[in-house]
This record gives sequence, C-alpha cells and structure tokens, in this order.
Amino acid sequence: MAQSPPLKDDLDIVIPTIRSLDFLEMWRPFFEPYHLIIIQDGDPTEVIRVPDGFDYEFYNRNDINRILGPRASCMPAAFPIWTLLVAKDPSGKEINALAQHLQNLLTLREGVPTAVSHGRWLNIPDYDAPTQLVKPRERNSRYVDAVMTIPKGSLFPMCAMNLAFNRELIGPAIYFALTGNGQPIGRYDDMWAGWRVKVVCDHLNLGVKTGLPYVWHNKASNPFVNLKKEYNGLFWQEEIIPFFQSLVLPKECTTAQKCHIELSKQVKEKLGHLHPYFQTLGDAMETWIELWNEFNSPA
Repeated sequence: MAQSPPLKDDLDIVIPTIRSLDFLEMWRPFFEPYHLIIIQDGDPTEVIRVPDGFDYEFYNRNDINRILGPRASCMPAAFPIWTLLVAKDPSGKEINALAQHLQNLLTLREGVPTAVSHGRWLNIPDYDAPTQLVKPRERNSRYVDAVMTIPKGSLFPMCAMNLAFNRELIGPAIYFALTGNGQPIGRYDDMWAGWRVKVVCDHLNLGVKTGLPYVWHNKASNPFVNLKKEYNGLFWQEEIIPFFQSLVLPKECTTAQKCHIELSKQVKEKLGHLHPYFQTLGDAMETWIELWNEFNSPA
C-alpha cells in the first residue's frame, strides 16, 4: 500500500499570484498531493489558469470583499508576489522545500515546539531598494546546508517567499502590514509580520528556525519603483525596530490572539505619533483577530 504524504489532510499551501501559474508544473511532484489556496492579486477580471490535477481553492479581491464585507479593509491591498522555482542542492538534486519545512516544524527548537520555518533562496537576493541600486548584479549562489535557531530576544528580516508556520501555534499572529493602493508604505508587509511574530514566539516560548530549505528566486523587482514604496519605511524603521526590541507582553497574554490584541494597542500608543497610518494599522489588527475568532470558532 502506498504511503500517504505526511500531514496530507492538515497542510495548506498558499500561493499569491498576479501571473500565470505554469511554474506549478515544476512543483507538481511535491505539491500535487496537497491542498492549494491560490490568492489572485491585482485585477480580479484577469483569468489565471491553474494547471490540471491540483486540488485548490481560488480567491481574488472580489471574493475577499464578498466574504469579509467592510472588514476586508483589514487585509493588505497588495500581497507579496514572487516567481519561485525549484532549487537544486550542490549535488544537482531538486530540493523538496515542503518536506524540509515539515521537518523544521515537526522538530523541537532547544526543547520547545517550532512555530515558524523561514527558508532561504538562491539567485536573485530580496534586497531593499537602496541595496538593489548599489548591487544590481549580485546573485546568491552559496548553499549553506544548515538550519539555525533564531535566538530568543533577536529579531530577523522575515521574507514570506519561502515560509511555513504552524497555524495552531501561531496562526493569528501571522499578520502582514497594510500595503498597496492608498497606503503610505509598501514592501514592509512581511518584515512587519516577521518582527511581530518573533516577539510573540519569544513570549509564548515557541521556536523560529531559518536556513534550509532553499528555493530559486527568478525575477527581480524594479528598484526605482521599490524605493517609492519603501521611502517612508526607511525612516520609520528607525523607531519601529527599537519598538519591537523593547516590547514586553504581559503574562496574561497566553495565546497568539491575546498577544496580537496587546500588540495592536501598543502599536497605536507608541507608534501613532509617526503617522496616522499606525492608528489605522492597529485598528486593522484588531479587526483581523475578530475575523480569526469568528471564522475559527467551534462548530
């Protein structure tokens, strides 16, 4: 009897996209047994073809607005989008990124459960715009065969292109900052999520790992467009990062939901002076938890 893929009924693969999904053919050997959740960003009238044979749900901006109604405003107006291909290890073998993420999540980190597995990427680095401009031809070809624990009390620059997390342990805290049309900042959505989730994991005594697995990042974004999106963030991060470094959650915050609500209050109180955006963001964080609790309440 053929062995069932690990966690077949408990694992979802989320794929945001604005373009053809033909690249899924490369991932078919690893993804086909699992359930996909495909989120179309951009124009919802544009037809996105999903290759045959995959089990999937498909949502676009119209679906999000229909399901959430006015509360859809708590969701970013744009999602991080990358073109990611299957990478190869130094021996030339294709890397099963999904299997490595599962191994990371199902093993302990210094004796505690692992909540987040943060993979790396080869080829085009995911730099901020100023670094892109001074290193336009840099490519990452260094494969480091290691998975490392991010120490408690240390933040990290999370990129969501190659990310897995334990929904039961930390799901409510995986919240991306508001970006896109009408927002004064872009490209900091996953960075914000990473700073937040690390603080919550540290408080709840959960582990975060980074390193393996690798994927192949194949398409660089425009650094001049990126600079416009990042401009405010380059200044604001000088206060945002110390805010997270010094943030202490009260002992009453015993779940990811409670941590998230406390964070929303502190964001408004301690970052609100930077720009009205942070008041809006704090309110959106509270709405997110309302929705999480509503959609995940026991039947």
